[in-house]
Amino acid sequence: PASPPPWQSMRLRKSLVKPNILTRKFTEKHEWISVENGIGTVGISNFAQEALGDVVYCSLPEIGTKLSKHDEFGALESVKAASELYSPLSGEVTECNDALADNPGLVNKSCYQDGWLIKITVENPAELDELMNEDAYEKYIKSIED
Repeated sequence: PASPPPWQSMRLRKSLVKPNILTRKFTEKHEWISVENGIGTVGISNFAQEALGDVVYCSLPEIGTKLSKHDEFGALESVKAASELYSPLSGEVTECNDALADNPGLVNKSCYQDGWLIKITVENPAELDELMNEDAYEKYIKSIED
């Protein structure tokens, strides 16, 4: 077979690099969001899952639910506490992490990967600018722990 034109392999290489470029933004209520192609994946931070302890139940919204920034969209329950979940952005829920129904502990084991909660459309990208980057979030955590 003929080798692909060089621009095709360049495009492929770029898409392999892309996941590292996805920046995670954080809210003061310890949710995170990372956006790719206009869809935001939302979860809770490592700080939040540690504070909650072992998650035993996840309540998540229906697909198609429209959320405004700061709207409550569900809750996580642990042996220690229940914690409401708040949307970092305005948008519509396109997907829920069904794996959490049978295995809510994924939120503890893999809060930034397998333990994501919902995916939403990004209605207003400017709202992302109001969230904290990882450095700012780390400083925020230190300030509330003191």
